Amino acid sequence: MIQPDPLHTLWHTPIGVHRFAQAEAINEVLVRVFQTMRATDVAQAGTVPKAFYASRDDLLQRIRLSEWEQLVGFIVDSVRQTVVLANQGAWPEAKPGFQIALRGIWFQISSQGSHHDVHTHGNCSWSGVYCLQVDPPEQRCQHPVLGAANGVTRFYGPHFNRLGGAAMDFGNAYLQNAHLDIDPVPGQLVVFPSWLAHQAMPYHGTADRVIVSFNVSVHAAGGSDQLHGYAHV
Repeated sequence: MIQPDPLHTLWHTPIGVHRFAQAEAINEVLVRVFQTMRATDVAQAGTVPKAFYASRDDLLQRIRLSEWEQLVGFIVDSVRQTVVLANQGAWPEAKPGFQIALRGIWFQISSQGSHHDVHTHGNCSWSGVYCLQVDPPEQRCQHPVLGAANGVTRFYGPHFNRLGGAAMDFGNAYLQNAHLDIDPVPGQLVVFPSWLAHQAMPYHGTADRVIVSFNVSVHAAGGSDQLHGYAHV
């Protein structure tokens, strides 16, 4: 039963931000691998390189490197931490073991003002974006047109779709804070619910913006994701 209170803040949006301790040693190697994979794919397709490139989401099957395995291990451990914290109070008190299934993992390379428009992810409960390479922040933010939004990941909160037709006055000013920009930082991983609308803002810089994205689903170790029991009549 809900208790009397002048304000109940409900339906929060969980986001996890993690830093990879081995990023400096690993990112450079993986950037070279991804650039080579892009060049190979473009050559096989007989096309010319474009400002935006996204690989297939089967990198688990395509890459066999210790650096890649370390990154994947970091991603899975980070997702595990965020998922446990996000589900406090929702899972049974005696929490069963659970399994994290990577439903797809791919890389994206962008430059010359390219971007990825607003979207959500399906067939999963959590998604994430890991940054490998981008211009240094003081250089990235000084772009004469894009400014501080240059290459950021912008998340649109649940309130955002209320702004289009909402009557705005002083009483619902809280709706104005409807999006969050997270700077691209090499070695930083952002884990977020797959339903959360987001986009990669236009990026222009000296170095390509290189990121890894992924989708995961989470399942009870016993094979059943059912949280509630139902009596049969």
